[in-house]
Amino acid sequence: MKIAIIGAGNLGISIANGILNSELTINSLYLTKRNISELKQWKSVSNVIVTKNNVEAVSNSEIIILAVQPKQLPLVLGEIKDVINATKHMVISVITGRKISDIESVLGSEVPIIRSMPNTAISVSESMTCLCANKKGEDKFIIAQNIFNSVGKTMCIDEKLMQAATVICASGIAFWMRLIRATTQGAIQLGFDAKEAQELSMQTCLGAASLLVKSKSHPEQEIDRVTTPSGCTIEGLNEMEHQGLSSSLIKGLVASFEKINQI
Repeated sequence: MKIAIIGAGNLGISIANGILNSELTINSLYLTKRNISELKQWKSVSNVIVTKNNVEAVSNSEIIILAVQPKQLPLVLGEIKDVINATKHMVISVITGRKISDIESVLGSEVPIIRSMPNTAISVSESMTCLCANKKGEDKFIIAQNIFNSVGKTMCIDEKLMQAATVICASGIAFWMRLIRATTQGAIQLGFDAKEAQELSMQTCLGAASLLVKSKSHPEQEIDRVTTPSGCTIEGLNEMEHQGLSSSLIKGLVASFEKINQI
């Protein structure tokens, strides 16, 4: 594969790390950024080319991953449109809030376009990536799935759900980090040192998710297995609910969704 990541910021670099650590065969990986001094550590990586030149990167690649900031997209598309070849290239966008039609309006509907929303866990091959495509992109959808399945899991969704997927999957990383952080702080208050507290919180979170993934059960079923009548677990759960844990989480997701629709 010959891949170009246009906009090697936090998410772009996470994608690059994930791809290079996967079992995919990468012939070349272009990383572009306006300030390439921030990418100097990548210059010594085999098959990786660092450049400011988006046209060069696109011309020498087949799979173009757009990872720039939303406000930069029109400028970047205008820059690369003359070297995009509908037969040679497929375009994968990971840009928040930008529709397939936004890209088609510049590059045309004959170009295969995949809209995706991975998260930063892609750097450790644990991303949950949602995907959708334009008509031409459907023919190459399997390529995008193979890329993102190599660095986590994928789900094909309707484009109208992509904003919600961004909140749940991409912003969701930060939400879960905050929950882990809060659990860590609670563990410190109960007597553990900071390192122990974080390890306990991380592994317990991983264990909880793994139970659901492997058993395919419902969260309430797993909760029922832990709680006992008049026990400490139900006491803690009830106090959390009295303080608005579930409603606060849901309100946070809705607030994030409303904000993303303003971008």
